[in-house]
Amino acid sequence: MATDQTRTVGGDAPDDPADLLPEESILSLEEYLDMHAAVGHRTRYEILYRLVHNGEMSPKELEDALDIDDSTLHYHLNKLVDVGLVEKRQRTERGQDGLYTYYRATVFGEVTLTDGVDELIRGEQAFEEMYDSSTA
Repeated sequence: MATDQTRTVGGDAPDDPADLLPEESILSLEEYLDMHAAVGHRTRYEILYRLVHNGEMSPKELEDALDIDDSTLHYHLNKLVDVGLVEKRQRTERGQDGLYTYYRATVFGEVTLTDGVDELIRGEQAFEEMYDSSTA
């Protein structure tokens, strides 16, 4: 017996996924997809995870937390900054000379992580129960 595997989410879906965007969306569909693609890489996901859950961090703090080298870290940070998930800030420290760089998650970064990948991970048990063939 065949089962219907289609799933409807909230009524009629538009033919063009770009039509899901609000009329005056600040981002294009491609920009949203770029954000999701960026966190599809383990190192970038871990960087964003740290920034969302720990707040603003310096490159040195991120290097130590992730145990990666400086060039690898900056390559991935630049990708996250380019798609708008992370922002780079420079500031002076009291009693110190020069500017210090810090990174923090943007609102898009927080939402992409917490309502995207993290939500899928949290929902794993529900998925297992839904698709567990041993209980059928």
